[in-house]
Amino acid sequence: MSEVTSDLIDGVLSLTISRPDRKNALTNEMYAALADGLQRAEADAEVRVVVLQADGEIFSAGNDLGEFAQQSTGNGPAIRHVERFLRTLARAGKPLVAAVQGKAVGVGTTMLLHCDYVLLSEDAELIAPFINLALVPEAGSSLLMPLRIGHVRAFEMFALGEPVAARDAHAWGLANKVVARDQLRAETRRIAGLLAQKPAGALALAKGLLRDTETILGRMERESAIFSAQLRSEEAKEAFRAFAEKRSPDFSSIGRRGE
Repeated sequence: MSEVTSDLIDGVLSLTISRPDRKNALTNEMYAALADGLQRAEADAEVRVVVLQADGEIFSAGNDLGEFAQQSTGNGPAIRHVERFLRTLARAGKPLVAAVQGKAVGVGTTMLLHCDYVLLSEDAELIAPFINLALVPEAGSSLLMPLRIGHVRAFEMFALGEPVAARDAHAWGLANKVVARDQLRAETRRIAGLLAQKPAGALALAKGLLRDTETILGRMERESAIFSAQLRSEEAKEAFRAFAEKRSPDFSSIGRRGE
């Protein structure tokens, strides 16, 4: 069974992350499938709205850390489809609706900054543990997060990596609505259906006016270069060793820039 599934009903294309046995951790192949789905949506006039959702108890544990560890030693894939996914997400002209249950870790949180309508279940938690892994924010989040919630809250999310509960995320402006978990899919379908009935041209133009896509893409490019370099740093190698060995990392003997 595919780890990313799609279905198109009444103008709504649902892209569903379906790797619940691995907490919906995203692999390179899954990023490729998500990017393909978003590109299909842009090219298909029948698609009026895109829904991003996930099966299982949590939305996503973020990037597959096994693949991260391989990349930190120079053994990563020749093509990193995460970058194509994020660029496609940033360029999306059609409305993006996200339905989030349980934990949304790393890119599971930062991708929400590109969505136009975000629904959280009452038990949802947004977590951005990049610095805990000796990495830096990605997906344009170093620009978008402080614009959305202010510098001090963004710094807290990134530097401490502690969970932000659904109610707080809603109060801070990271989500449109919090609903009971058993109502999440139904309410998401309702909202997506309402958007699908709007004039698509006007909706796309309004979305374009609300976002400075070129600035976001520029920040993504800068983040990607720093992220890739940091992924190969001694700090990151220690973070991944510690994760594999189920211990706390020790950064005390590593220089300020991981040198």
